[in-house]
Amino acid sequence: MKKIGLLSDTHGYLDDAVFRYFESCDEIWHAGDFGAIEIVDTLAAFKPFKGVWGNIDGKDIRLTCPEHERFTCEQVDVWMTHIGGYPGRYAPQVKADIMLDPPKLFICGHSHILKVQYDPKLNLLHLNPGAAGKQGWHKVRTLMRFQIQEDRIENLEVIELGGR
Repeated sequence: MKKIGLLSDTHGYLDDAVFRYFESCDEIWHAGDFGAIEIVDTLAAFKPFKGVWGNIDGKDIRLTCPEHERFTCEQVDVWMTHIGGYPGRYAPQVKADIMLDPPKLFICGHSHILKVQYDPKLNLLHLNPGAAGKQGWHKVRTLMRFQIQEDRIENLEVIELGGR
C-alpha cells in the first residue's frame, strides 16, 4: 500500500502546510506548473517524488521532469501530464493515446479546477488536484491525498489550504 500526496499548479508558491499534510505520505506527485525549480528540489528532498512539467515551467524544470509520466504504482497503471483534459473532453495531444491504451488513473493539472471523475467508457479514474499556488482565478488552494492498495485507489481526501 502506498499513500500519495498530489498537488499541481504551485506557480512558484509552496505553502508550508503541504509538508504537514503530506508527512504521512509515501510519495508526492506534482502535476505541473511548478513555477520554480526550487519547488521541485524541495519536494524531492522531502519524499520520493514524481512530477511533470507544465506550460509555465522553464527549461530548468523541463530538463528535470518529463512532459508525461506513465508508471505503475502497486498494480495501478498511472499516467500523469499537465494538460490532459478530462473524461469526455480529453486534450487533443493525449486523446488518441488515451483511447488506445487507457491507464487506470489519469492525473492532470492546468485548469485549477479540482476534479474527481470516473470515465466508465475507458474504465479510468481522472484526478485533478486543483491549484496549490496563489496565482490564477481559483478561490481556494487545494491538494489531494489517497492510497493505492494493490489495484485499488482508496481513501481519497481533498485538502483545502485556504484562500489564495
